[in-house]
Amino acid sequence: MESLKKGSKKLLNAWAFYDWANSVYSLTIASSIFPIFYSALFLTDIKRVTAFGIEFKSTALITFVTAFTFLVVAFLSPLLSGIADYVGNKKTFLKFFCYLGSAGCIGLYWFEITPEKIHQSLLFYFMGLIGYWGSLVFYNSYLPDIAYPEQQDSISAKGFSWGYIGSVFLLIINLIMVMFPGVVGFDLTISQDIIDNGTALEIEEALKTVKEKASIEAMRYAFITVGVWWALFSQYSFYWLPKGHSKGKNATVSILFNGFKELRKVWQDLLQNLRLKRYLTAFFVFSMAVQTIMLVAVYFGEEEIAWGGKDAKTTGLITSILVIQLVAILGAYITSKTSSKIGNIKTLIIINILWVVLCVYAYFMVTPLSFYIAASLVGLVMGGVQSLARSTYSKFLPDTEDTTSYFSFYDVAEKIGIVIGMIIYGTIDQKTGSMRNAILFLVVFFVLGILLLLRVPRQDKNEQSDD
Repeated sequence: MESLKKGSKKLLNAWAFYDWANSVYSLTIASSIFPIFYSALFLTDIKRVTAFGIEFKSTALITFVTAFTFLVVAFLSPLLSGIADYVGNKKTFLKFFCYLGSAGCIGLYWFEITPEKIHQSLLFYFMGLIGYWGSLVFYNSYLPDIAYPEQQDSISAKGFSWGYIGSVFLLIINLIMVMFPGVVGFDLTISQDIIDNGTALEIEEALKTVKEKASIEAMRYAFITVGVWWALFSQYSFYWLPKGHSKGKNATVSILFNGFKELRKVWQDLLQNLRLKRYLTAFFVFSMAVQTIMLVAVYFGEEEIAWGGKDAKTTGLITSILVIQLVAILGAYITSKTSSKIGNIKTLIIINILWVVLCVYAYFMVTPLSFYIAASLVGLVMGGVQSLARSTYSKFLPDTEDTTSYFSFYDVAEKIGIVIGMIIYGTIDQKTGSMRNAILFLVVFFVLGILLLLRVPRQDKNEQSDD
């Protein structure tokens, strides 16, 4: 296999193509079909479930499990990235987490909320989530390895855009399966006895019940398609991406602690790099709110919006997710262009202001139309804030080949922020019984993020500071 040069078009596209492969997880599992599927498993409006010996509100349980997963990722990131950076095999770890996540997605086919199956089911959910976010640790760390600073904003945006396009393509296929199960071969027949002896209303109800069961079965098959898609399309990236930079030393037991040593070194470097330190602090604060909203948005829409029926709810939620993804493509490019004119930090401040407006708006919205409007605005700022936050950090890094360690620090900060955000969100949801109160509280993090971004110096200053 030929070795591609840094900055080459083929290498940049191979890196960005992993977004095409793995974004189907974030869309189908994290953001759309799985939340709808999870809600449909509860046969009554009293959505409570017992797990680990505790009775949870259904949405709070998923929130807490998600928070725990991110805590594990935050611990594993420095452990594994230290090894990868030491022996130069970050691609091996990228593959491992990709296949772990793919297996978790496929395992969701057997997801149940019964006491006998709930823990096994949550394990599959955990595998998918940890596989996705674990792989991003190593995927993101490739950015300064494969792209020069002037290329990083655009290729980061391209990666997110390809991810949106690929995930929407598969989601449309999945939606056809879910909304028209009979068309794709799922059994919609009802018993002959009901056909012969039932009233028109009884036949209609029977058909409705059969369709709902077929749709749930179609969702289970959708999870399999996500796992297969993720593993299959990743192969192109795996083929062209470099193995990593090796330090040329033999692997020993001591390398297990190298990641934490590297984090300490990065922290010490941050104390000498005022701009990077202040930016990372701001990122830690606003990212916890951004990621929390993205992880709970569909659960919020499912529970808090008056859809007027199950079919209308499913259609409405799916439509809103498609709107978010399609608008996000535009949002990522608008953000990239805006940042090139007014700068990354100013653009991030504007985006955070928009998030504040969105949270306040979400607290009051009730109708499907208001949810669609919110979805459009979320899409506009979602892709932008993710791609720009990643590329801004990459551009602020010092000149080093140990990029995995720096991005491990970045990812640990992000994951710990998500843990805090999700625990706060889940606790407010569990205690008050309303996700509206929880979403409104996130305004605090966006406002703090804006204030912290205002303190990021325009120029790099390698000076020690106590700020």
